[in-house]
Amino acid sequence: QVQLVESGGGSVRAGGALRLSCVASGDTSSTYCMAWFRQAPGKGREGVAAIDDHGSAVYADSVKGRFTIYRDNAKNALYLQMNSLTPEDTAMYYCAADVGACMLISSYFSDWGQGTQVTVSS
Repeated sequence: QVQLVESGGGSVRAGGALRLSCVASGDTSSTYCMAWFRQAPGKGREGVAAIDDHGSAVYADSVKGRFTIYRDNAKNALYLQMNSLTPEDTAMYYCAADVGACMLISSYFSDWGQGTQVTVSS
């Protein structure tokens, strides 16, 4: 099992930027695919971006061109650079990891962090 700890959330104005970080520990051999999901109040969990350990990434249409996912395998770390934030990006952001196919489907991921809150005001 792998433990995931997110950081970097906060409150920003629309148009601002944040960088989220996630550090993995424990059985990091199970982090072939790492991803960011988010969940806004009253809504389901939504896939934001995912990246495999070769660097191939996929993004939700809603964040393409604004968010960038990347990872540092030597540090067992995952990042999400978020630019041009809008109030619609307000949510709890979760880091997830799994050994399987790298797709933005929450049921594919077995390990999850506790989340970090992102709030964007207009």
